[in-house]
Amino acid sequence: MKKTNSTFIALFMSFSIVAQTDSTIIKKIFNDALTNSKSYSNLEYLCKKIGGRLAGSPQTQKAVEWTFKAMKEAGADTVYLQECMVPHWVRGDKEIAKVFTANAKSFKQVPICALGGSVATPKEGLTAKIIEAIGIDDLKKLGKENIEGKIVFFNEPMDPTFIGTFHGYGKAVMQRWAGAKEAAKYGAVGVVVRSVTLAQDDNPHTGVMAYEDGITKIPACAISTNGANWLSNYIKSDKEATFYFKMNCETLPDEKSYNVVAEIYGSSKKDEIITVGGHLDAWDNGEGAHDDGAGIVQSIDVVRIYKSLQLKPKCTIRAVAFMNEENGGRGGKKYAELAILKKEKHIAAIESDAGGFSPRGFSSSMSAKQKAILKSWKPLLEPYGLHDFENDGGGADIEPLHEQLGTPVLELMPDSQRYFDYHHTAIDVFEAVNKRELELGGASMAALIWLISEYGL
Repeated sequence: MKKTNSTFIALFMSFSIVAQTDSTIIKKIFNDALTNSKSYSNLEYLCKKIGGRLAGSPQTQKAVEWTFKAMKEAGADTVYLQECMVPHWVRGDKEIAKVFTANAKSFKQVPICALGGSVATPKEGLTAKIIEAIGIDDLKKLGKENIEGKIVFFNEPMDPTFIGTFHGYGKAVMQRWAGAKEAAKYGAVGVVVRSVTLAQDDNPHTGVMAYEDGITKIPACAISTNGANWLSNYIKSDKEATFYFKMNCETLPDEKSYNVVAEIYGSSKKDEIITVGGHLDAWDNGEGAHDDGAGIVQSIDVVRIYKSLQLKPKCTIRAVAFMNEENGGRGGKKYAELAILKKEKHIAAIESDAGGFSPRGFSSSMSAKQKAILKSWKPLLEPYGLHDFENDGGGADIEPLHEQLGTPVLELMPDSQRYFDYHHTAIDVFEAVNKRELELGGASMAALIWLISEYGL
C-alpha cells in the first residue's frame, strides 16, 4: 500500500510540475500577443491596401505576395507557395433592384447584391411577378402552376433562438446555396434570397450559390433584411407587383493562384505536422476583415509568437493561408491532395474562420479519446476565456485532411453573436475588428498548438 501511495504521489507531483511549466509558457504566449502582436497592423494593410480579394482577381495575387512577405517577417524557417487553379467570378457593375406597383406608375428601390457564381440578368434587366417562399420546402407546396415565369423570393429568416448563431445560419443558408437550382425546376426565371443574418439593416449579404447540370441557370441575388421585410409585407397587399433587377456578373476561365505556407521546424518530431490557418480570399463587396482576414493574421502571429519567445515545439508548425474557401474550396482540397502525395503525417489542424471576436473555445472533429485529451487541457486554457470544447466540427479548409487522412481538426470558436452582422457584406471592414479580441485569438491557437505538440492528441 505504501508503495502504491508513493507511486501515486510521484505521478501527481510530476503532473503538477508539467502543468505548472505549461501554464507558465501559455501565460508568456498571451503576454506576448497582447504586447507585441502585429496582427492588427497586418489586418489594416490587408484590408485597406488590398481590400476585397475574391479568388481569381488581381487583388488575390497582391494578397498572396503580401502574405508571403509577412510570413517571412514573422520569422518562419521557410515560406513557399502551393499552386492551385481557382474559379474566377466577376460581379461587374453595382446591382440594381426595384419593386413596381401593379400599375407600374411608381416603384421602390431595394438593396441587393448578386450571389457568388450567379449568371447575369439580361442586359436590360429582368422583370417578372414575384412569389414568396419560406425556404426551399415551400416550393413543392406552391407548385409549378404558381411559380412558372415568376421570380421566387426566398424569405426564411435565421432562427434567433440558437445561442450559437452558426446553428441558425446552417439551416437558413440552404435557400441561398440551392434556391436557384430548385426554383428553376418549377419554371422560375430568377430568385431573390433573404440575407442570412439576424441583423435588421440595409446591407445585403452575398455568398456562394450552386447550379445543377441540366437545369436552367437563373440569376440569383440577396436582398437586405430590411428590404426583405418590406417586400414580404408589400406583396401581400399588391398581388400584381413586379420585381426588376439588373446584374452584370459573369464567370471567366479558371485562374492560377496559390496557398501560402510557412513552417517552423519541429525540434524532435519534424515529420509530424500541426497546421494552423485561415483563408486568404474574401468576397469583393467588402474588405474581408472578419471573414477571413482575422484568421490569416492570427495564423501569421502564431509563427511570430513562437519565434519571439524562442519556443521550440517538438512538431513542425505549419501556418497556411488557404485560397478559394469562399467559392470553391480548392485551396483546402489541394493542400490535402499534396499531403497525401507526400505521405505527410498531420497530427492536428486548426482553423480560424469565425471572425476576430473574443475566443471562447474550440470545436473539433476527432475521436472520443482525442476529445477527452483536449478537454483535459481546459484548466490551462480557461483563465484566458477558453471554456467551450463541446461542439463538433472543424473549418472548411481543413476538413479534407480529416476526411481523407483522418487528421483531428479544430476550429477556433470566438463569440458568435456579432459575426453574421458583417458576414459577406460591405461593412466587413477593418474598423469592425477589435485589436485586443483579434490578438487573443492568435494567442489561443498558439497555446493549444503548444499543448498538442508537447503531448499529442
